[in-house]
Amino acid sequence: MSNQTITCTHLDQIGDFPSNFTVCPQCVEMGDGWVNLRQCLICGQVGCCDSSKNTHATKHFHATGHALLRSLQPGDSWIWCYVDEVGIQGHPAGANAQ
Repeated sequence: MSNQTITCTHLDQIGDFPSNFTVCPQCVEMGDGWVNLRQCLICGQVGCCDSSKNTHATKHFHATGHALLRSLQPGDSWIWCYVDEVGIQGHPAGANAQ
């Protein structure tokens, strides 16, 4: 087993997007509900989390290849990289306005 630290190789792709979203637009369009919101840090797309039945944030990753997302839940301050399968704590882009 290696002691190598897993790091994200996509942090240079982070854009600056507002984080004051309160709905999953795709779920609203479908007339459905969601659990928690996630935001793509590459394009700003907002979608529901994997605990939601429609998993729009992960579907966005599979459709676009955009590797990074952040939680939009109040008090959360983390980033997830789908490609490198690593969570990042303490990065300024992980903070949200809520």
